Amino acid sequence: MSHPLDAARESGLVRPGEPLLVMVSGGGDSVALLDIAQRLGASVSVLHVNYRLREDSALDEQLVRRLCEARGVPLTVEHVELGGEGNLQERARDARYGLAERLAEGDYAAAHTASDQAETVLFRLAVSPGSRALLGMAPRRGRLVRPLLQVTREEVRDHLRAEGLEWREDPSNADRRFARARVRHDVLDALHELSPAVERTIAETARQLRDEADVLDAAVADALSGLGGGPAIALAALREHPPALQRLVLRALAEQEAGEPGPRALSRREADEILALGDRGTKSLDLGGGLRAVAEYGTLRFTRSRDAEPPAPVELAVPGRARFGDWELEAALAGPGDVAVKDLAGAVTVRAWCEGDRMRPAGLGGSKSLQDLFTDRKVPRALRRTLPVVESGGAIVWVAGVAVDERFAAEEGAPGTVSLTARST
Repeated sequence: MSHPLDAARESGLVRPGEPLLVMVSGGGDSVALLDIAQRLGASVSVLHVNYRLREDSALDEQLVRRLCEARGVPLTVEHVELGGEGNLQERARDARYGLAERLAEGDYAAAHTASDQAETVLFRLAVSPGSRALLGMAPRRGRLVRPLLQVTREEVRDHLRAEGLEWREDPSNADRRFARARVRHDVLDALHELSPAVERTIAETARQLRDEADVLDAAVADALSGLGGGPAIALAALREHPPALQRLVLRALAEQEAGEPGPRALSRREADEILALGDRGTKSLDLGGGLRAVAEYGTLRFTRSRDAEPPAPVELAVPGRARFGDWELEAALAGPGDVAVKDLAGAVTVRAWCEGDRMRPAGLGGSKSLQDLFTDRKVPRALRRTLPVVESGGAIVWVAGVAVDERFAAEEGAPGTVSLTARST
């Protein structure tokens, strides 16, 4: 058992007399962190972000206001509307960290615990292959610090109860619609049956691997220095190193060019494909996001160009013509075309591919995501956002040059057939 106060002190991330902005949601972990930061003598201020996603979110805000008033702590409350698409929790986190980065005089602190670390490692390991998934969250990332990473959520609750501190439970933490809640209540609960110390074991493993990653980073730096330091290196010289070090060197070079240290990790397959580009002529490999590996007569470098913005959706009358980005599309009631389809009503929509799009490609006998189709048909990533996707009644009819949906596929010349043509100009 560890005491949260001792763990935070030993972390060295809460320094007496220095400014520390604590992000306090009103949940137990953040309330405990506020209490501990004050006990350790930091010059504490608080940020509370109310996204107004729950009917009782005002109660969280009221609790934080009472806490700060009772403790004489400066408080900033921000009301944020989370627009846009994608993972709601990620957007909330990005908004919160962005505000903290702007408001903090020094460091700003999140109340992540060893329990959160274990959930993070398990989640990343499930969705992202590679050693980085096992590193978890860093105790410090820039000005963001996490002083409670070495104590479990239950140890934090013991501190709250011992000190008589009030906190609120966020019901979304138990909502299995969120991936993290499923990891917490399905995966970790099952692992607890094998070992009650599972959270601490996973968190300690992540801590050790992060220390060992520093050693690997030094080895990569030495290898890069021997290869000339980049940004261009000789493939033949790189192949003289062990395979694991080859991949790490390629990853480092790719991140330098992409400008995204950390998130942009090359897979083993990508590294193998880069190493196989060869020593003759000029060859390249599209890695997505505008990043390419280019081998010119045995010299490897990475380049980056911005992906083309997807064109705005347009309506294509049947019969009729429409312009979609660099494409000219035509729907004709008769005659030859790129594809023959049926059951179109009046007009169709031509739009760009969106994440999550699925269709039933003719001949495959089942549903498939466009992401997988693009991979199977070797469509360059730089082109995927600009290809015309023809949609009718909310269903995908055709992706130009890729596939037609079996529900709309027709024999050319059959009654009621529409011929669709797409030409790049």
